[in-house]
Parts: sequence; C-alpha cells; structure tokens
Amino acid sequence: MIHTAVIIALIVVGVFFLLVGTIGLLRLPNVYNRMHATSKPTTLGTAAIFLAGFVEFGPGSEGLTALIGIVFLFLTVPTGAHMIARAAERIGIPFLGSVTWPDPSAIERPERPERLERSERSDEAEPTDD
Repeated sequence: MIHTAVIIALIVVGVFFLLVGTIGLLRLPNVYNRMHATSKPTTLGTAAIFLAGFVEFGPGSEGLTALIGIVFLFLTVPTGAHMIARAAERIGIPFLGSVTWPDPSAIERPERPERLERSERSDEAEPTDD
C-alpha cells in the first residue's frame, strides 16, 4: 500500500514538473527563457519518474538503469542548456529588456603566477658534473 502510494506520488510530481516545463516552452517569449523553463523542470520531472521506476523495480538491473538515467540527466541537461544559450548568443538572438550577457572584462579572475622560465623550473634539474 505505501509502496504504491510512493510510486504514484513520484509519478504525479514528475508529471507536474513536466507539465510546467511544457507550459513554459509554449508561453515564454524567447530562447533563453524557454531553455530555462524546459531544462530545470523537465530534469526534475524526469528524475522523479525514474525514481518511481527505481522504487518499483528495486536495486536490480531495472532499478539500476533508472538511477543511471538520473545521473545522466543531471550531467547532460545543464550542459545542453548552457550550449543552447551560448549558441543563441553567438548567432545574435537578443535578450529581452535591459538584460545583457556578462561582460568578460568585468569578471574578476584570480591572479595567476607568472610562468617560470625553463631554467627556473624545479622539476627540471640542471645536470651536474659529479
């Protein structure tokens, strides 16, 4: 009874997030907003449905496949969304309103030590005449 209730709850949560992502895809105005609206909710929704599969099948082969699917989602969806946003920016799709892409010169970067000359490197010792 509780087992079935947990599976149903996970599927309902998954369907809710997938529905929110779909509505965002249809209603939002540009590629940046749509990408954001589809990547986050659909990752959570699909992960919840995969988790329901894990609860149903257990830690055996089918359950392990569901867990691997969750890991795969969390690794690939943010990367794909980032790539879509960068591609849209590079081909010139404008942002809405006063939103702008971050200026690369405004980002603070930690100071890097100067590169050592070949003779100053400690890992390359000078040959000695012993």
